[in-house]
Amino acid sequence: MRALANATVTIVAAVNGKAVGIGTTMLLHCDHVLLADDAQLITPFVNLALVPEAASSYLLPLTIGHVKAFEMFALGDPVDAATAVSWGVANRVVPAATLREEAQHVAERFASKPVGSLTAMKRLMRDAARITDQVNSERFIFRKRLKSAEAKEAFAAFADKRKPDFTKISG
Repeated sequence: MRALANATVTIVAAVNGKAVGIGTTMLLHCDHVLLADDAQLITPFVNLALVPEAASSYLLPLTIGHVKAFEMFALGDPVDAATAVSWGVANRVVPAATLREEAQHVAERFASKPVGSLTAMKRLMRDAARITDQVNSERFIFRKRLKSAEAKEAFAAFADKRKPDFTKISG
């Protein structure tokens, strides 16, 4: 994640189907994001008794605002492609059948630009040190949460295909 946060090359992402957890949060490190019309972005961290990762607790509110980011993290409901574009998480929605071709075309357009200018612009637009610090903070808390009684119950419930019961667990 630190390498992605500190990348100076232009990163193009293309998503079809469901992007769950890190599949969604990695998009926040990309410079151009295309979503297939069937794409869904899902951030189930709290549902699993965890916390967001990949600096997403910093980047997602910065991108879409606190209340929408809080809803995405706290409820973990899928966000469809059109909504993700309207919120600024992605650039555009394309038909699933042409997603790879569209991503290739966008990547070729970026590749034809002056690399020095693109690199300098990207460095100016991103606070890589702040993002790396957030990645490290989240990693520490994420690991701690993985060992929590809440996480154990969430994962057991998932494996047992039942709803978790957190009522008997204190924070």
